[in-house]
Amino acid sequence: MLNGIGSSLDRVDAIGSGPDRPADDGATTFLVVGTDEREGIPESTLKDVLHAGGESCHCTDTMMIVQLSANRGRATVVSVPRDSYVDIPAHQDLATGKQVDASKGKINAAYGMGGAPLAVRTVEQNTGLRIDHYVEVNFLAFVSTVDALGGVEVCTTKPLRDDYSGLDLPAGTSRLDGAGALRYVRARHVDGSSDLGRMHRQQKFLAQLLHRATTGDTLLDPAKLTGVLDTVLRSVKVDKGLGNAELLEFAGRLKDLSAANADFVTVPLAEVDHQVAGWGSTVLWDEKGTTALFEALRAGRPLTGAGAGAAAAAAVPPSASPVAGTVPPGEVRVQVLNGAGVQGLGFRVDAELRKAGFATTGTPSNAPGGGAATTRTVIRYDPRWDESVKTLAASLPDAELEAVPGLGATFQVVAGSEYRPPAGATAVAAASVPPAAAASASASASAVAVAGAESGSEISCPG
Repeated sequence: MLNGIGSSLDRVDAIGSGPDRPADDGATTFLVVGTDEREGIPESTLKDVLHAGGESCHCTDTMMIVQLSANRGRATVVSVPRDSYVDIPAHQDLATGKQVDASKGKINAAYGMGGAPLAVRTVEQNTGLRIDHYVEVNFLAFVSTVDALGGVEVCTTKPLRDDYSGLDLPAGTSRLDGAGALRYVRARHVDGSSDLGRMHRQQKFLAQLLHRATTGDTLLDPAKLTGVLDTVLRSVKVDKGLGNAELLEFAGRLKDLSAANADFVTVPLAEVDHQVAGWGSTVLWDEKGTTALFEALRAGRPLTGAGAGAAAAAAVPPSASPVAGTVPPGEVRVQVLNGAGVQGLGFRVDAELRKAGFATTGTPSNAPGGGAATTRTVIRYDPRWDESVKTLAASLPDAELEAVPGLGATFQVVAGSEYRPPAGATAVAAASVPPAAAASASASASAVAVAGAESGSEISCPG
């Protein structure tokens, strides 16, 4: 069963063995990169279907660090902004063969300078994490993965349109085929959030992709699993140390993972438009935040749940009457998660917090877990934002505070069944969800809407 897969794999010498590599922390850590390579895709498909015409940039378009804990009970996915301004190690230039001294530059350029080995070394040097395996996915591999799984559903509270990527989704739930999914994760001009908004969509999509793979029978059927892997891996490159048996074991472990025991985070940022001569607009990491995040990963500490809060003392102790902080609500960014299982609650809480002046994401979703519904509302925060959390806690005095080192500047409000509107805000009626539209479309459709609304209107996703 494995022989056919082995012949499909393209292997690269990506993992080095120098003495300056980070120490082994016991976890299994993958560097997963999405490249701009278009080999094997007809020009007409690139231009008309994928909206990806022009020359390949020979760079990494997407970069994620995926860590599987040593006890196999948890996964962490860290998104790395493609324009991150980081240290790039000394290397031999791919184009000229000349030795290049260490310098600074955008992290996505390392791949073009020194190939997969330099991409791995750059990530290791800037994170302190030991990369055990490398997976490189191009356009064709991504499209094939989604199609092999029969498509993936995504939900948006507002219509999403991006003329650059070709994305055009109605509000509600849509099932995306491979081409539609590629447009969804590549879109950078949906709103003003640019690459940061795109990373949020990529994380949401990866969670849905994981859910799609683990809730079906693919992982339980060796023949079907082999067929899917054979389709996918024809366009995937992996490091030489990642064997076929390890790949199947990795896929098998996925069936035990879900959003309940998988953390999705983004590297904490200090500046998103740092201008550098020769590089243009770059992204600067928040030094303290990234240090806390990667230290937690190296130590095997969970980033969410009770274990995370125990790692650091809460900067603001819970109290009956929290004292408002010095940071105005408009500077406090909030992601709302529905923890009560009440249809439309996430949308309602997002709207009420927005009316109270907070900078909500506008994309509420379900809280991970899938277990018993929570009763008390929880504010999850990074202890470094101790003044901002005071402002949020003062508006939600009934909420419990949970410290999550490395969470970053975006707070999470997990709404429980006992949620009460922000102090001084008027309660917003829960949005009604229109019945699923009867849809009958061909299998080649890029996106089939199964719940929608008129253009420009908002609806409530399941969250």
